[in-house]
Amino acid sequence: QVQLVESGGGLVQPGGSLRLSCAASGSIFSINAVGWHRQAPGKQRELVASITDGGSTNYADSVQGRFTISRDSARKTVYLQMNSLKPEDTAVYFCNADVLVTTGWGIHPSLDHWGQGIQVTVSS
Repeated sequence: QVQLVESGGGLVQPGGSLRLSCAASGSIFSINAVGWHRQAPGKQRELVASITDGGSTNYADSVQGRFTISRDSARKTVYLQMNSLKPEDTAVYFCNADVLVTTGWGIHPSLDHWGQGIQVTVSS
């Protein structure tokens, strides 16, 4: 059983910062690729940042230079540092991960796990 739990959301004023965390638990050997997605009311879910198991990162144009994705492999946690927040960053943020899990018969990939989502509201 793999669980992803997001934390760190909340209400922040424009120009402020938040750091989201995505902690993985369960029979996890390692976290591979991770993406942070967001969904604003009435809009489609979009990928805002991703990081591979090798540490390569990618960002949506709308957050480039303001958001930073990072990982702590020992803690099985991925972070999204969000700076210079704008009202249009308001959304529910989700993490999505591919992991390796340990089972009685070895280590196997387990793909496309999602957290429950966390609200980020940027407003004065």
